[in-house]
Amino acid sequence: MKFRQNDTVPVAAARAGFSAATGYRIAADPHLPSQRQMPRGRRRPDPLAAIFETEIVPMLTASPGLRAVAVFEEMVRRHPELGAGVRRTMERRIRAWRALHGPEQEVIFRQTHEPGRMALSDFSDMGDLGVTVAGVPLDHLLYHLRLPWSGFEHARVILGGESFVALAAGLQDALWSLGGCPREHRSDSLSAAFRNLDADARADLTRRYEALCAHYGMAPSRNNRGVAHENGSIESAHGHLRRALRDALLLRGSAEFDDLTAYRRFVDELVSRRNRRNVARIDAERVHLQALPDRRSCDYEETVVAVTSSSGFTLRKVFYSVPSRLIGHRLRVRLHDDRLDLFIGGTRLMTLPRSRAPADGRRGHVVDYRHVIHALRRKPMALLNLAYRDQLFPRQAYRRCFERLLDGAGERVACRTMVTLLALAHERACEAELAECLAADLAEGRLPDLAALQARFAPDPARLPEVTVDLVPLAAYDALLVGEAA
Repeated sequence: MKFRQNDTVPVAAARAGFSAATGYRIAADPHLPSQRQMPRGRRRPDPLAAIFETEIVPMLTASPGLRAVAVFEEMVRRHPELGAGVRRTMERRIRAWRALHGPEQEVIFRQTHEPGRMALSDFSDMGDLGVTVAGVPLDHLLYHLRLPWSGFEHARVILGGESFVALAAGLQDALWSLGGCPREHRSDSLSAAFRNLDADARADLTRRYEALCAHYGMAPSRNNRGVAHENGSIESAHGHLRRALRDALLLRGSAEFDDLTAYRRFVDELVSRRNRRNVARIDAERVHLQALPDRRSCDYEETVVAVTSSSGFTLRKVFYSVPSRLIGHRLRVRLHDDRLDLFIGGTRLMTLPRSRAPADGRRGHVVDYRHVIHALRRKPMALLNLAYRDQLFPRQAYRRCFERLLDGAGERVACRTMVTLLALAHERACEAELAECLAADLAEGRLPDLAALQARFAPDPARLPEVTVDLVPLAAYDALLVGEAA
């Protein structure tokens, strides 16, 4: 067409590499071939022509959230002659109709993050990973904090549910690991922690959360309830972390861990490797963080309990045993996510592992046989129907031994023998070695020989050292005074 401005049709066609006939055809109709094509019409009858506008459109208008497959099933029920071959046609037609006439959808507004401004945290259920600790499935959550600008992550294994204690412990661990505080912290309103609380309890938790953020100089914020995408920078990271944990467990070859500490170390190492990929951005963001306070804030709940005549106390439907010398005393208990710290006045007594009551309403028990073995020796028959008998045995070998004694020696002998074995394990500090001996006896089908076990684990008088104490006369100390005066 450029050559045609100055040359004739044959000359312009020759210069463009066309034939003269093609040049005359283009000059007669300057439209492109794609512009001259007529839209292709249907080559077969429309199977939805009779029902789409009259039946399907009213359904879509009345129920905008109705799925296309549900519409298809309803139409097949009404019109059996349609058949299964029209499903894709109906889905495409519904999709096209919604693009033109459907309701407005929610819009996601991408945000620009600034270094040091925000940290987001949330809880993620990890029960589907199949992790077991000492052979027992571990039902747990993972507290997860992330800085969206640098990608810094921190994770903490949580044994209970979403609670302020779990949030406070995980958040503070993350901040002290990071070495600074962002200006804002966002959570998802801790809906699980607030679900069964009255208005006063919810207000108390809100005040505690705001006080925690104020201690670190952070502005607390929450996303709207039920709108997960407002926490998208942490919600999407949950999926990545979950998949990384699953892959790491597969590479490890087992999801079994000896104790909770080993599993927590495994999670920490994985998160550390993920942070190592973003170390440059994390170091750059640390410059914009606020300084940490002088000390951590409270990350526990505190309550007071009374020790009963059962040598223990009940807290949140779980019975905890303590030494019998504390019967009648009132103890101050600090509830952490995974432990209880016991105080009498200002004196720290001990730390107990925390447990949760079963979901079926029964009471839980955390019992240490060392706390009550001295009393059981005076009342061995109390072991037979003891409420927490199964939790009293420190290892499975002791429990199986007692069951074998009940079957083979009778109730009285079984109780006396078992109490003596527990006392032997405590007094000789041979719990593990004695359990191995009991397991070996059970494997060979014989009952334990109490006399032989006592002789084996009793101290050998021939190996006891003889200690001779020479008493120095008091007059000998006068020489020290003379030397000091000189």
